Amino acid sequence: MGGPPRGASDKGLSKSLFELLRLAWADEDLRARLRFIMFILGVYVLGVNVPVPVPGINPEDLRHLLETNQFFMLMNTIGGGAFKKVSIFALGLGPYIVASIILQVFTMGHPKWKEEMKEGGEYARRQQNRRTRILAIGLCLFQGFGLLKLMGTATVGLQWFEQLWIVLFWMAGSMLLLWLGEQVSERGIGNGISVMIFAGIIISIPSIIELIGANIRNGQIEIWRVVVLAAVFLITTWLIVMFTVAQRRIPVQHMRRNFGTKAVGGQVSYLPIAVAMAGVIPIIFAITLIYLPAQFQAAFPATSPIHTILGEIAKFLSPNFTEWKGWIGALFYMALIFFFTYFWTAMQYNVDDIADNLKRGGSYIQGIRPGRQTRDFLNGVISRITFIGALFLAIAAMTQFLLPLVVPIPSIGLIAGTSLMIMVSVALETMRQIEANLITKQYEG
Repeated sequence: MGGPPRGASDKGLSKSLFELLRLAWADEDLRARLRFIMFILGVYVLGVNVPVPVPGINPEDLRHLLETNQFFMLMNTIGGGAFKKVSIFALGLGPYIVASIILQVFTMGHPKWKEEMKEGGEYARRQQNRRTRILAIGLCLFQGFGLLKLMGTATVGLQWFEQLWIVLFWMAGSMLLLWLGEQVSERGIGNGISVMIFAGIIISIPSIIELIGANIRNGQIEIWRVVVLAAVFLITTWLIVMFTVAQRRIPVQHMRRNFGTKAVGGQVSYLPIAVAMAGVIPIIFAITLIYLPAQFQAAFPATSPIHTILGEIAKFLSPNFTEWKGWIGALFYMALIFFFTYFWTAMQYNVDDIADNLKRGGSYIQGIRPGRQTRDFLNGVISRITFIGALFLAIAAMTQFLLPLVVPIPSIGLIAGTSLMIMVSVALETMRQIEANLITKQYEG
């Protein structure tokens, strides 16, 4: 399961982080790209602090909502605190992310769209992006009105057109964030959407550290708890890096062919299978589903039976180690992560296609016959690796709910759970792209 040595075709980096950044800054083109990213992030930070005027809003209602609703707490952390400040970026990139995942899953189950994406090229990608944006706009409206309802007394006296105006502001902010992310992809380095999410988490960290410091000064948190928190943070970071770059490399033997007097081929290459090939997508899927009842609950009056029923369902689905219902929610959450990890891996790795491509190319896995035996072998390997990856994701995701038991701050778990996984994954991928650019320039020179 371990990755290959450094410098091989693995997912690690051949140079240190600081060395890569130094080399990138010394290159004129890469320096311009890095400056552009910093400019876009400056615009993002500015937008986070531009509030949307919501008459009668009560900060205590928002604080209570963030302390009791893990979904909005996560969205606030990923969005750099924009939700807490009721800024124009309050919805963040959440609607687009959910829309993108929904459409990717739907495309894999829709034969016509699947074939279109496989054979349609650039036109098919533009069509998929168009569908994603339309669905994201619909989700912006849904989440925007749900957010207003969850704000409690702040929206009691608002007319319908005032509520619509506020939601449109949030929708415009979400679409602006999407556009900024696309500009980073086009004129910067890395995946722009991922970079924007990474930036939002980084913006949120100082406020969490400040909150920890305030609780230490007030005597509400002992020093030993902070030491445990730091240790968990470092260990989790190390494990995330290890599992992100880890892969199983399956040796593939290529047939030797004769062209005239020359023999071509016969070498051995490797088929890499990443341990964490699904990334954080299973966690995003699972956390979205378990908090759906709590979001729908806000759409009904507090005195209605449906509101009460949805509230009870939410307690059974939401992980919470302080009551028995939350333990059931924790088990359900982990089961969802396992399910979506296997589901996403099955979509990414089509074993039949891999086996057929190897057979058509005259290649075979060493010690395994082409055809059915190759399919069975790959299915077994991928299933075992996926189990290990799913187990790691489930344990990493649960730290979000376990850490508040050590340090009694509701948002503290986010810095060592889902948010930390996103940060590490995006940072590694961006640095890999910087390294690839530098290697390309060396070859060109």
